[in-house]
Amino acid sequence: MPDPRCSYLPCGMVENGVESPTGRETHTLSEARSRQMAADAGIPVSNWVTVGDPDAAVDAARSVGLPAVVKLCGNAIAHKTERGLVRLSLTTENEVREAAIDLLAAARPEDGPVELLVSTMVQGSRELIAGMVRNPQFGPCVMLGVGGILAEAVADAAFRLAPLDRLDAHDLINDLGAQDLLGEFRGEPAVDRHALADILCSLGELATDPDVVSVDLNPLIVVDGRAVAVDALVETSGDAGPA
Repeated sequence: MPDPRCSYLPCGMVENGVESPTGRETHTLSEARSRQMAADAGIPVSNWVTVGDPDAAVDAARSVGLPAVVKLCGNAIAHKTERGLVRLSLTTENEVREAAIDLLAAARPEDGPVELLVSTMVQGSRELIAGMVRNPQFGPCVMLGVGGILAEAVADAAFRLAPLDRLDAHDLINDLGAQDLLGEFRGEPAVDRHALADILCSLGELATDPDVVSVDLNPLIVVDGRAVAVDALVETSGDAGPA
């Protein structure tokens, strides 16, 4: 039987204007809109604020707390890391202001309207990746895998058809090969499997909207045993998502 992971491609790897498995043209939402969609679905997301200028970025950093992260954000920007459009671990207001100035200067005409996304710097020893993708043969599937620097090295991922119930979600978690990573780790508590199952079920619910083509939560950082999304990218074919 074919494996649905064979055609899995996180939406962060697609470009606006490609065709979805349904044959419809798709586009990605900005990270801010993607985060909002994930949060509205009940998925824990790191605190964030979107602003338009460096001074407002400093105010936002005060609001979310230092250290902070600043990113350039826009509907046409799906490859922030590859383009150097992310600034991490900013510990002072001056660093935030300089990062905001640099990022706005890096915007290209083809990026269209852009803004700055300022978020809390979430830190943890374990990273996961989760998402929803529409497989041409199987339909919508929810995916969970090992994220971070281990993602490509271990290629540990599992899938379930969506939507899924809590039993399916726990089975999906149990299918990961790196079970030791989910237990107590380097003095940190074990991953809260019930909370992680909630995230997977929420991803499955997003699949019930036919305009949501894929969702990519990469990474989910585990903090005190609970997974928190610190980046999100949603691919749609239509007007799905918050304005």
